Amino acid sequence: MKLYNTNQEFRLESGEIIENLQIAYHTFGTFDPSKNNVVWVTHALTANSDVFDWWNGVFGENDLFNPSEHFIVCANILGSHYGTSGPLNTFKNDEPVLDHFPFVTTRDMARAHDLLREHLGIEKINLLVGASLGGQQALEWAIEQNNRIENLILIATNARHSAFGIAFNETQRLALFADQTFGNGNVDGGRNGLISARAIAMLSYRSYDGYAKTQTNPGNHTTDNFLAASYQHYQGEKLAKRFNAYSYLILSKAMDAHNVGRKRPSVEIALQQIKARTLVIGIESDLLFPITEQAYLSEWIPNAFFGKIDSEFGHDGFLVENTQLTSLISDFLYNDFKENRPTIFKTTTKKVVA
Repeated sequence: MKLYNTNQEFRLESGEIIENLQIAYHTFGTFDPSKNNVVWVTHALTANSDVFDWWNGVFGENDLFNPSEHFIVCANILGSHYGTSGPLNTFKNDEPVLDHFPFVTTRDMARAHDLLREHLGIEKINLLVGASLGGQQALEWAIEQNNRIENLILIATNARHSAFGIAFNETQRLALFADQTFGNGNVDGGRNGLISARAIAMLSYRSYDGYAKTQTNPGNHTTDNFLAASYQHYQGEKLAKRFNAYSYLILSKAMDAHNVGRKRPSVEIALQQIKARTLVIGIESDLLFPITEQAYLSEWIPNAFFGKIDSEFGHDGFLVENTQLTSLISDFLYNDFKENRPTIFKTTTKKVVA
């Protein structure tokens, strides 16, 4: 992991200021402007900047995006747990600010990414890739810096976070607030709340069929200690060992506030500002970001194609279905499209906005 200490104030969309913004990031491969080889990844809610760690099968030494061919960049997002300015490493009176860290938006995150881009001396990003909260950041960046992003891949994401998604996030935050250790200067506070929040979140990340396939007890005689119940505990504990409740609060609220139409004429006009050749990918069983949201993106982004992943794993399918994902991306980047391809097609229903 590398650190970029900006040594400058960073003004957030809210007007609040982060002093001496710090950005943690990873790079893989060699930057070669003559080859136009930059692939930038914007990560999802609780991920870190080491994309080789959490998206192997797509990013890795022998994967589609590898350091021998590409210069791969991934930056940890504002408010996160993994090195960029956040609740545990931002201080006031020599104490971490914790639940008093300022509110951030996906637009703030995109602007921080752009500071790092300038620092790295990158003029053009050949390919920007983001899924879920990462896709929300990528959208904001592709709108604000539409001359710098040449190709864009948006996976399981949306133009504006839904009421259903906000309700899921608020339910998780209620679990954080119900933990009496949360706040009050307690650096380790909210751990049990975070465990509960993650268990709630898993219900939106997976699907009925996915749970049925992997968490159903064999036989007909079980009355307690169900696989599905232990799985929820496991996932909650797993996150609590590597993340903190204060970052979870900040990032979930940033996701709620995501709306590319904010302070712009409309969502549709904002999407039409994107100049990048775009692939939008949806997952058939995604409960949290239903495929209709990706169809909407592909309808309004001017040069967009739409692809679909079939999966029993719901929203998490973008981390599981690597074969389908790499096939779609390879077709988009390297092969000619045919309008009658069964899983990917050029949309033809775009409207013209005056």
